[in-house]
Amino acid sequence: MYTGRIVFSQLMDFVPKSDFEKCVQQYQGNYRIRKFSCYDQYLCMAFAQLTYRESLRDIETCLRAMQSKLYHAGIRGNVSKSTLSDANENRDWRIYADFSLVLIQIARNLYVDDDFGVKLEQIAYVLDSSTIDLCLSLFPWARFRRYKAAIKLHTLLDLRGNIPCFICITDGKTHDVNILDKLALEPGAFYIMDRGYIDFARLYVFTSSLAFFVIRAKKNLDFNRRSYRLVDKSTGLRCDQTIVLKGRKSSEQYPAPLRRISYYDAENKKRFVFLTNNFTLPALTIAQLYKCRWQVELFFKWVKQHLRIKAFFGTSMNAVKTQIWIAISVYVLVAIVKKRLNLDRSMNEILQILSITLFEKVSIFQVLTEFSLQNQICESCNQLSFKDF
Repeated sequence: MYTGRIVFSQLMDFVPKSDFEKCVQQYQGNYRIRKFSCYDQYLCMAFAQLTYRESLRDIETCLRAMQSKLYHAGIRGNVSKSTLSDANENRDWRIYADFSLVLIQIARNLYVDDDFGVKLEQIAYVLDSSTIDLCLSLFPWARFRRYKAAIKLHTLLDLRGNIPCFICITDGKTHDVNILDKLALEPGAFYIMDRGYIDFARLYVFTSSLAFFVIRAKKNLDFNRRSYRLVDKSTGLRCDQTIVLKGRKSSEQYPAPLRRISYYDAENKKRFVFLTNNFTLPALTIAQLYKCRWQVELFFKWVKQHLRIKAFFGTSMNAVKTQIWIAISVYVLVAIVKKRLNLDRSMNEILQILSITLFEKVSIFQVLTEFSLQNQICESCNQLSFKDF
């Protein structure tokens, strides 16, 4: 039987502690703090994410029930509802945002050679946003509509490993297209977006930066066809054209040629029209790339179902952003563990197992694999078998 450290402590071994301390020092997170450090706060919030706690009182009750094991979990300070609430309200959320970016870079390096279903040498990203509804009376700073509050989670997802490499949290009124101004474009990379991001002036920045985009066209697109290429209609393709924009404003904003590809999805009986500034990839590959956009929808669905970002532990902007960034860091940390331990389980299965075994003294590799001690035959066992009766 494994008699070493608890699973939670082993899980936190994958956290680069030195990088975390650098993030804390940058924003003076532990300034005049004696008993409940930023790392204690992070561990408590990570515990809440991994075990699906619903409130600060819930966190306090569960951790105090494990009081004798908290030291072995790495938590040195006294856990109380008020202390954790004050930490979430007052300690700079950028500490956990910067630390999440450190974990994201580690995860991206681990998943750099993963296949996402499309033969592509370049990096491919998907950009989209998801709205999280809030109560206006509790979150007045996040006003969305007259009687409603909301925030938006804008995410750029790396398709290799489905790792979020850029996240921006805004109020619900912020239009998606404004996020394009905040992206640090990588030359040669592909950015896949829905038609809500159509702004030809901003899309021309992609071309000027030697980056590629694949975006769904609007129905009222005004253009002139310059040339076309033959396509195999049995694959679902309907046309592959080189076009220039015809409208006065749009032609000034995007003066270069565009590639227009039409694809018919026989399964859903729906036609899609894509625009891209890449003229070298096969038309079918462009259509397949856009199909990968669904991965970001699955990411949002997964995060909302398995991480605590719908019921918030605090009502201030700082508390909300702190909780979201710690939730993202936990997601990325589990992805790192999955890769480094070479696990075949899904992220969902890993989280489910961790949720009930965090304080068990068992090898984390053993608990996350299909190996079971019940299948072992112990010669020293004194229990009688059926044949002894």
